[in-house]
Amino acid sequence: QVQLVESGGGLVQAGGSLRLSCAVFGVITSINRMGYYRQTPGKQRELVATITNGGNTDYANSVKGRFTISRDNAKHTVSLQMSSLKPEDTAVYYCNYRDHLNMDFWGKGTLVTVSS
Repeated sequence: QVQLVESGGGLVQAGGSLRLSCAVFGVITSINRMGYYRQTPGKQRELVATITNGGNTDYANSVKGRFTISRDNAKHTVSLQMSSLKPEDTAVYYCNYRDHLNMDFWGKGTLVTVSS
């Protein structure tokens, strides 16, 4: 079983920065992908950024150049540095771990609120 423990999030003014972190516990496969998705009321959960164990990254167009994802393979953690935040970045952010069989595991979510 895999468990994800998230930290970070909160309230920030537009233009500010926040950092989200997530630690993965349990049976961790050598081939995996970690990342963050976000969701607002009435909308589907959307990909924000992901990073593979090999360091390949993928970003939503809306966050490219503003968000940076990184990971520590030895500690099984992933972090999302968010800068130049906009009100439209307000959402619940979910940490995601996808194993070598493409099975997804999720954190409980953390709220990010960007005030204008």
